[in-house]
Amino acid sequence: MDVRTVGSWELWVGFGAFIALMLTLDLGVFHRRPHAVSLKEASIWSAVWVSLALLFNLLVYLKWGADTAQAFLTGYLIEKALSVDNLFVFFAIFSAFRIAPEYQHRLLFWGILGALVLRGAMIWGGTALLARFQWVVYVFGSFLVVTGVKMLIRKEERPHPEDSRLLGALRRVIPTTREVRGPRFVMKEAGKWMATPLLVVLVFVELTDIVFAVDSILAIFAVSRDPFIVYTSNVFAILGLRSLYFVLASVAQRFVYLQPGLALVLVFVGVKLGIAHWVEIPVALSLLVVATLLTGSIGLSILRERRLRRRSPGSQPA
Repeated sequence: MDVRTVGSWELWVGFGAFIALMLTLDLGVFHRRPHAVSLKEASIWSAVWVSLALLFNLLVYLKWGADTAQAFLTGYLIEKALSVDNLFVFFAIFSAFRIAPEYQHRLLFWGILGALVLRGAMIWGGTALLARFQWVVYVFGSFLVVTGVKMLIRKEERPHPEDSRLLGALRRVIPTTREVRGPRFVMKEAGKWMATPLLVVLVFVELTDIVFAVDSILAIFAVSRDPFIVYTSNVFAILGLRSLYFVLASVAQRFVYLQPGLALVLVFVGVKLGIAHWVEIPVALSLLVVATLLTGSIGLSILRERRLRRRSPGSQPA
């Protein structure tokens, strides 16, 4: 099995150390005390993570050239865009379990930390499968196309995680207190260690992320099969997910055409993956298509909202 990658072990270790440093600063310094994250604070941190991703992309360009840099940027955009679906689910989970705003950042921090490990294993596993069994590429491509089509035709329904069978099974396996007791995940009650609802929600968030990670990771494989590029683009996208959550939680529902845009992205990369043996679509063209679909869907959503405001006199400011 030959897995080709631009990442030497020194680069993997260095990247891991950098991420560990940033996460330590995030939770240990800037968010040491639980507090509700304001829109201003979330916007600043979102800008920080996007800037770090673009700086890393520049380093990739200088070291390995335009094609590798375009692959990183395309993978980053795909993961960032598909993460919006995660945000709706996270919002539904926190609302369903009445998780106070001051504890949401802590939950997202540990959830994303677990996601870094799980996605790394999924990326290496997927890379190994593609390197050893070429026919798997058609399975991956078909899965993405089917997922994209389902997203196009599914109705917009609010998820109800509190009614899921998975959550019921978790509660039967993990003895849980009835109420949230501060920022703690476990506590001793009547001489017995028990999980707080925060731990149950954290496990639920992790399992939900695995489901969402499947299509996004497979989509990035349509752009690059280098595990270092796939993983780093994935990591930079999900590290900014916590801040993006607080920025978009109040405005994401305005982007009504974003879901069809994401669905078309999945269909495109699925087809690209499936036909790669016969037709090679340049990375630059892939980047252009993905960026056009995403910006177009957001732009149409904004135009639709403005048109509705003009038609509704009650929406005009006094």
